[in-house]
Amino acid sequence: MTKLTVKDVDLKGKKVLVRVDFNVPVKDGVITNDNRITAALPTIKYILEQGGRAILFSHLGRVKEEADKEGKSLAPVAADLAAKLGQDVKFIPGVTRGAELEAAVNALEDGQVLLVENTRFEDVDGKKESKNDPELGKYWASLGDGIFVNDAFGTAHRAHCSNVGVTEFVKGDCVVGYLMQKEIDFLGNAVNNPERPFVAILGGAKVSSKISVIENLLDKVDTLIIGGGMAYTFMAAHGEEVGKSLLEEDYEEYALKMEKKAEEKGVKLLIPVDTVVADDFSNDANFKVVGRGEIPADMEGLDVGPKTAELFADAIKGAKTVVWNGPMGVFENPTL
Repeated sequence: MTKLTVKDVDLKGKKVLVRVDFNVPVKDGVITNDNRITAALPTIKYILEQGGRAILFSHLGRVKEEADKEGKSLAPVAADLAAKLGQDVKFIPGVTRGAELEAAVNALEDGQVLLVENTRFEDVDGKKESKNDPELGKYWASLGDGIFVNDAFGTAHRAHCSNVGVTEFVKGDCVVGYLMQKEIDFLGNAVNNPERPFVAILGGAKVSSKISVIENLLDKVDTLIIGGGMAYTFMAAHGEEVGKSLLEEDYEEYALKMEKKAEEKGVKLLIPVDTVVADDFSNDANFKVVGRGEIPADMEGLDVGPKTAELFADAIKGAKTVVWNGPMGVFENPTL
């Protein structure tokens, strides 16, 4: 799993394209958890210290239409990053391409940084970011000087324009940052040579985005815990009511197939036995805890319930190796 890293390339005077993961929770323009920004600092600081000119790309939330842009600007991130770096961060609200962005990029001096607006703003007109549009990839690649650094481990599995498409047009080196290298080193040891019992926890929204992860882990783990939005697809596969919860009907058969594979391999596969449900995704929502298969038709599952938390905790207690990817619920909302 050896990869070229940011330390293997000459950065002096170069416009360096960097994919970071700044998909942080933002409420009323305020970042409620900035851990992902902090995690990216070592790579960004190294580039700047080496005389590079950092051009950062990140998505924030889901943007499918113009109205979705509300509250999804990376402006709060730019301010938070500037405070952490102790220097100005160039940022043009609402701009992901064009003459204004190009002028700002070309005006960068050694040791300066620019954050491009939310890459998913490009999804409003044809899902150019999430569908890996080659024209957009070529354009973003043209902003740099032939160096691309991927330091966004949390989104590296997605074939999106800002982390995959752009690499097709970078006329130089594509390397990983400190955070990505750390994760690669850890996973290489943890997954291939784990101390047992080995427990993996998978959360997040979609089964479809983690198909290969689930299949590979079932060949290696002793226990696989499924939570987050993807758990409702497993529930629905058994004919259970999931209300308005996240659901991928096309993957219900796949979920059953994975459960069968787990049984055949002697892997314990756990999904929630109770759920925190609400009638709306807001602080004012009415919410309650219901058992598995009892989610009301007019409500949606937003987190695991107390019995599930206890079940999952018991499964983890005796583990020697734990790999965790994705949240079990809407952790950014303390009410729910």
